[in-house]
Amino acid sequence: MNPIASRADSTSLMGMTKSLPNPDVIITHESDLDGLVAGVLLQRLARKLFGRKVPLEAYHYNIWKQREPREKSAWVTDLSFEARLDRANWVVVDHHATEATPKQAQLIHDVTKSAGRLCYELCQQEGLGSPALDRLVHLNDVADLFLEDDPDFELATDYANLVKHYQFWNLHSLIGGELEQLIEHPLLEVMEVKRRVENPLGYEWSKSNVAELSPTVGYVETIIGNNNLIVHQLLEQKATRYPVLVTLFKRTNNLVIASFRSRNGEALRVAEKFQGGGHANASGATLPKAVRNVAEAVYYMRQVFAAKKETSFNSLENLFAEIESGAKR
Repeated sequence: MNPIASRADSTSLMGMTKSLPNPDVIITHESDLDGLVAGVLLQRLARKLFGRKVPLEAYHYNIWKQREPREKSAWVTDLSFEARLDRANWVVVDHHATEATPKQAQLIHDVTKSAGRLCYELCQQEGLGSPALDRLVHLNDVADLFLEDDPDFELATDYANLVKHYQFWNLHSLIGGELEQLIEHPLLEVMEVKRRVENPLGYEWSKSNVAELSPTVGYVETIIGNNNLIVHQLLEQKATRYPVLVTLFKRTNNLVIASFRSRNGEALRVAEKFQGGGHANASGATLPKAVRNVAEAVYYMRQVFAAKKETSFNSLENLFAEIESGAKR
């Protein structure tokens, strides 16, 4: 049987679950609702197929790129397929654009669907669908694919913002890993009020606080509101001259996260400069540990953009030293 599996619709996925290997681990993206939905759904599928709870791990792009794919068998979702994952008994369920071609791994791939949707279609083959999951997967699609013309768009962004605001593992623990508990969860009221009250205030403030990182990339300062929606509005209304906008925030683990947005596919290329990834117009990156706060992140990113092409970044020690000295000035 040909191990390569690239599928464009749920019909052609029929029978796919019968060829899935028993995984040692399930790996997903830690940064958003799509990663949470996809990862938990694959855990359910593995339990149904193999009668055990497979460990779930979640990573940001930068940390994931540094993790060795050491397991004999693994399922990976919502993290781009790349050559190092092309291993026998590895399965990648993803929707990000990729130039890599699988020769050993099974790749279930469709750029028109969320990773959560692809995982749910596999679950449905094994009778694991439900009206609650139908609803949640739809909202996840709308939010992750940014389907702004969908009537559920604002509600879907509230669901997505749950993970952004409360973080992956906190929310996972709060619902006990039961995705159905997210439907009409009380915390959605908090997200709705924040969106309705904070976003207009945040937009007006951020519009006047955009700093240049490069001629094509602007850093948007944010103090209130949904960063993604504010940046989307800035791009849609052409309120700045930069085709790519980035927001920065510091996580509780002291890592600084950069979120890139664009309208014409430039965001992904910029994120890749920082070992990040994602979608063409919505990507992210975790900055090096030496970057300890937003001020240092701005300085670091400016240095990366200003660096000459011949500069080697195999070792960033010199640049980190500059960050240290720049922060002290």
